[in-house]
Amino acid sequence: MEDAATSQRIEAGRLEGGRLEALYRTHAVKAARTAYLLTGDAALADDLVQEAFVRLAGRFVDWRREDAFEAYLRRTIVNLARTRARRMQRERERHEQQVAAPVPPPPDVADLIAVRDSLMRLTERQRTAVVLRYYEDLPEAEIADLIGCRPGTVKSLLSRAMDTLREELSR
Repeated sequence: MEDAATSQRIEAGRLEGGRLEALYRTHAVKAARTAYLLTGDAALADDLVQEAFVRLAGRFVDWRREDAFEAYLRRTIVNLARTRARRMQRERERHEQQVAAPVPPPPDVADLIAVRDSLMRLTERQRTAVVLRYYEDLPEAEIADLIGCRPGTVKSLLSRAMDTLREELSR
């Protein structure tokens, strides 16, 4: 069951759709040219025009002057193009940072096996403390909470474990 207000909104939507279609036919080609000149990419220009019309359609019912549509459309396209250009610039900068970052040499498998074997020879509490501190990068207080001891005990466990690892790995 539809109430009168719902029926009016549905009928207004049908009317607005016809008006919006007419506006699209009138302004789409010029808007696409503007978007192309802003972006230099025909496919992107078409996407921007479509998105601009979609965004403006949601506000279309509130407009009092249809002659303002072209200005709203132009402003929306300019804003969308600027937003996309900023996003692309940020992506390029992130990519350049990743490319410029030094790539560490691959680890020696024999070294990895030696470290793993040395870790496995530690006591369970020492191994837990080492993994939580140096792999998970947790602070000593949080490690103490996790393994149920005092922070001073964690420091002691880490110190003894590191001494053992240094001794075994230096052989």
